[in-house]
Amino acid sequence: FGFEIFETNRFEQLCINYANEKLQQHFTNHVFKMQEELYAKEEVFYERTEFEDNQEVLELVEMKKDGLLSMLDEQVRMPKGSDKNYFSKIAALYK
Repeated sequence: FGFEIFETNRFEQLCINYANEKLQQHFTNHVFKMQEELYAKEEVFYERTEFEDNQEVLELVEMKKDGLLSMLDEQVRMPKGSDKNYFSKIAALYK
């Protein structure tokens, strides 16, 4: 997907990449998914276009309990929260 890989990634880059992925999902939903549903409903023959759906990536970032942003929010609220604790929690949960 559109997530860029740098030697060092920062929170700002995560936000930029996340916003780009949300825009891509909006485009994918309107151009492909909704059009397919309409064609099926109207029984229109068409040749299916293959596309990558980034919904799973978006869910990983935005899930309420175990999403990356939710866990980050939890970590910054902790008195001794740290990037090491944050990474450890992510690594343990998503191995």
